[in-house]
Amino acid sequence: MDNQRYQSGLKKLHEIDGEAGQKVIDSLAAISPDLAKYTIEFPFGDIYQRPGLDLKSREIATVSALTAMGNCAPQLNVHIHAALNVGCKPEEIVEVIIQMAVYAGFPAALNGMLVAKEVFIERKIIQA
Repeated sequence: MDNQRYQSGLKKLHEIDGEAGQKVIDSLAAISPDLAKYTIEFPFGDIYQRPGLDLKSREIATVSALTAMGNCAPQLNVHIHAALNVGCKPEEIVEVIIQMAVYAGFPAALNGMLVAKEVFIERKIIQA
């Protein structure tokens, strides 16, 4: 994999998600290397490279969307880490998830908040 789009996407993946993003890609290698490649090239090689939003805004949008979907806990975990990696404050993440109670319902917001709690405990932002 040495095309420019892939290499650019891989660099952006590491910038945003760090080790967690690489674990996702590695977990796909045995079953679907193509999906791993597409995950690097499209979101990270194309979308995250666009100039219209900074990385913090993109991660806030992603945390919002994954919370609203309500069935993406593993991906939400990775993107809450990513949001913190690119400068979001824990309080901002909490507020975004609370906001989703209005648009996605309380179950989605509660589930999202429990994922945020796991990440915050892991990163020693709060205690268990």
